[in-house]
Amino acid sequence: MNIIYLHGFQSNALSIKGQQLKHYCQHSDVQVHLPDLNMPPEQAIAHVAQMIEDLDQVGLVGSSLGGFYATQLVAKYGVPAVLINPAMRPWQLFRDLFGAEQIPYVVNAEWTLDHRHLDQLEQMALPFVQDADKILVLLQQGDEVLDYREAQRYYSNASHQSMLITEANGNHAMENFADKIPMALQFLSDCIN
Repeated sequence: MNIIYLHGFQSNALSIKGQQLKHYCQHSDVQVHLPDLNMPPEQAIAHVAQMIEDLDQVGLVGSSLGGFYATQLVAKYGVPAVLINPAMRPWQLFRDLFGAEQIPYVVNAEWTLDHRHLDQLEQMALPFVQDADKILVLLQQGDEVLDYREAQRYYSNASHQSMLITEANGNHAMENFADKIPMALQFLSDCIN
C-alpha cells in the first residue's frame, strides 16, 4: 500500500504527523510519501493527482488543508482517505485569518497566497462529499483553528455519510495522532482490498 500524506497550510513534508506515519510504517510493506504542497491549490492537487496515477494501492491521509485536498481527490479517483481536522472552507478561513490587508500573503519564497488562489479553493469545493464510505474523519472539539461542527455536518449528511470519530478536547494539531495510526491504516487497507 502507498500512503500519500497531505500536510496542512504552513506545514511541509517534515510535518510531525507525516513523520509519525512514516516512522510507524518503516518496517512494513506500506510506503509513505510526503510531498511538499506549499504551492498554489491547483498545482498541489495536480501534483498529488499525478502521484495517485503513478502508484498502486493508494490511500490518502490529509490534515487541515490537506484534508480539503484529499476530499477532492477521493471524489476524482475513488481512493480512500483519512482526514484529520479537515478544513471545510479554506478560502474563507484564510480571508478571516489574514484579512484583505494581508493578502497577498507570502507563504514561502516560491508561493504567495493571493485572491486568485482563494477563488480556486472555493471553485474546487464539492457541494457534498463523494465516495463518502471511503473517508474516515478524525475530529477534535478543542480545535482552536476550525469549527469541528462544520466538518461533522458535511461528512455526516444522511445520503453521503462518512465514518466520523469526534473526540472531546484536543486541538487542531491532533497531538495524539500517533495513537490513531493503526486504526487509520486498517481503514485504508480495508477500503483498498
